[in-house]
Amino acid sequence: MQNYFPPLDFFPPQDLAAIAVFALAWVFYHFAIERGGPESLNGRMDQHRKRWMREMATREARMTDAAIMASLQNGTAFFASTSLLAIGGAATLLRASDELVKIASELPLGILTNRAQWEAKVVGVIVIFGYAFYKFSWAYRLFNYTAILMGATPDAKTSDEATRFVAADRAAQMSIVAARHFSRGQRALFFALAYMGWFLGPWVFMGTTLLAVFTMWTRQYRSDARAAVLFGETPAPKT
Repeated sequence: MQNYFPPLDFFPPQDLAAIAVFALAWVFYHFAIERGGPESLNGRMDQHRKRWMREMATREARMTDAAIMASLQNGTAFFASTSLLAIGGAATLLRASDELVKIASELPLGILTNRAQWEAKVVGVIVIFGYAFYKFSWAYRLFNYTAILMGATPDAKTSDEATRFVAADRAAQMSIVAARHFSRGQRALFFALAYMGWFLGPWVFMGTTLLAVFTMWTRQYRSDARAAVLFGETPAPKT
């Protein structure tokens, strides 16, 4: 009976260690950011999304809100299209595996690989970009739902203020969910760049993975973007 699974020694131990570091880093960062509370940049922006929808509910003319939502949808569509193009570009690498393996072996970096290993790495790239495309396309759909919920929010002249703000909060929650999936798609793109280090060797792969995590983490907690969001806020008193 033919065995369709690769042998345990398909990759050297250092490559297996590198892919384990990559997977654990992605999982750790995912849970650390999404359960990190309101202090991250994403958490702060979620608070402003809620405030935006509350302000939207008090306006009679909502053309500005519709324009903002359209820009969010266009940006999401752009990244979805980019991910799809990246999938096609990575797929073309499979057709030139022999030439690329030969070129890699002639580089002064001492890269040792064969066609099967090279193609397995390329398949990994396709999987990552496929995940990113799925997240961006779903985020685009969720932003459509957000626009519908915004349109369903009662007019500012409505006397039932409680119903109006409940509808605004509902749209805010949908917007937060859409942004969360969009962030996951962007996270996949960053990790895809880190994954490219594997083509230069397992140690480079580990280094690019840790660099990607460090860069994304600092953007959430130590970036000038977060400082801009916090600008003007009174710091909480120390206890």
